[in-house]
Amino acid sequence: MKLLNWVLVFLGASMILAEVLLGAATGFDLLLLGSAIALGGAMGLVVNSTAVGLAAAGLLSLAYLLVGRSRLRRRLQRPNLPTNTDALIDRTALVVQEIAGHRPGRVKLEGDEWRAELEPSLGPAASLPPGTRVRIVRLEGVTVYVVPA
Repeated sequence: MKLLNWVLVFLGASMILAEVLLGAATGFDLLLLGSAIALGGAMGLVVNSTAVGLAAAGLLSLAYLLVGRSRLRRRLQRPNLPTNTDALIDRTALVVQEIAGHRPGRVKLEGDEWRAELEPSLGPAASLPPGTRVRIVRLEGVTVYVVPA
């Protein structure tokens, strides 16, 4: 009955390969379940027992489903974490090139320079000289819109 242990190893390896081909679309479930099944089959081959292989594959899979899956889901989900350009909103930057009315300038935020324009509500006569602290209120394309901090 070594054949059943080999089937477990092959099934587990197939699940791992499917996860890789899907690009972790299942949230690593196929990878970890496949690993548990393949490991169970390998344990059965080592001790030369189909019962041990089936029991190990079943227990490892059950352990993952009951304990590991919820822990993994919590680690992978990051609610309310601003990403990319959303993280710029409400941040403070430093004017490095004057921003005036309808003439864009530049601001520096954590070593990166951004094209910056004044928020239109400030009016066309407003101007911010270099060295002024500003707050980023919105972003359109590669331009940040700022108001004095």
